[in-house]
Amino acid sequence: MLDRTKSILLGAAAALAVSAGAARAADELVVATFGGSFADDTKACHVAAFEKATGAKVILTLGSSVDIAAKIRATAGSPDIDVAYMDISIAKQIRNEGLLEKLDFSTLSNYPDVAKQAFDDQGSFVNFMTAATTIAYNPKLMPEAPDSWEDLFDPKYAGKIALGDITGTSGMHFLIAVNKMKGGDFETQDAGFKAIEGLMPNVVMLYTQADQLVELFQRGEIVMAPWYPDRIGSAADKGVDVAVAYPKEGAVGIQPTVSVPKGSPNKALAMKFIDVLLSPEGQKCFAEKKYAGPVNTKVELSDKVKAIVPFGESYEKLWYPDTDAIAKYRPGWTERWQREVAR
Repeated sequence: MLDRTKSILLGAAAALAVSAGAARAADELVVATFGGSFADDTKACHVAAFEKATGAKVILTLGSSVDIAAKIRATAGSPDIDVAYMDISIAKQIRNEGLLEKLDFSTLSNYPDVAKQAFDDQGSFVNFMTAATTIAYNPKLMPEAPDSWEDLFDPKYAGKIALGDITGTSGMHFLIAVNKMKGGDFETQDAGFKAIEGLMPNVVMLYTQADQLVELFQRGEIVMAPWYPDRIGSAADKGVDVAVAYPKEGAVGIQPTVSVPKGSPNKALAMKFIDVLLSPEGQKCFAEKKYAGPVNTKVELSDKVKAIVPFGESYEKLWYPDTDAIAKYRPGWTERWQREVAR
């Protein structure tokens, strides 16, 4: 009797999940993206143009790559998301779990103008911008810009730095960058964990959402943190005392992606949104507002943007960790971080 009751309940839950996915209107697109200034500029550069061109309505849901991946897993096969923004290492995890739609990139009108390396060779996602994890600093409190990851370990800045949690891209990248700088083994990250564990008494916050740093810089509570050029540029535009510095060891390259969760009832509409995202107008707008390196080869950058995004020497020094290896080792590293760093 208990087994039959359980079976009935599970069946009802599945039916509700299917009906919830199907209940979405055909002209309504749910886009899961990152919060703060990123979402603001997504609305201005992409959502507005998409809604005008299609007459459809976009609903944004906000979170980190890990948050968005969790939502896709929780609604596997009947997603309540149509377009998902995720860092490439997380997107690969979700792809490898069979939770992303196969996409026909040739249906995108802007496909010929986008750098071909932006497209997943398995047809599951598109890298829509070039970004990095680098160093943010307060130029009023640090007249001389930092030039190394090692500067974050300087005792004179004790109690004046913040780090990203490993659940976010900057936290993962800082661990990998420090481990590399210390000559550590990629598989274990022992050297990186040891160094960051020793640094923790100097850390004000392990941030989990990128824009949490804005108030810390505004109040002068921190002078330095691993962060992203797009967030740094947006905060500086709003009067926050923050600037970007590229470490001599090289900033860690970021490839944010967009994809369509498997089972989305609005796949065709999702592809139209991605097309707007990759258009010269959409890319130019986002580059100028969000300081995002474009992947559309027809976009020209202003001098202001070139000074902040990876460009010239800073672009040439970018390095990309093996995202397939990160996808493999990330769960174990995350558990270890909780034990040794975040405790």
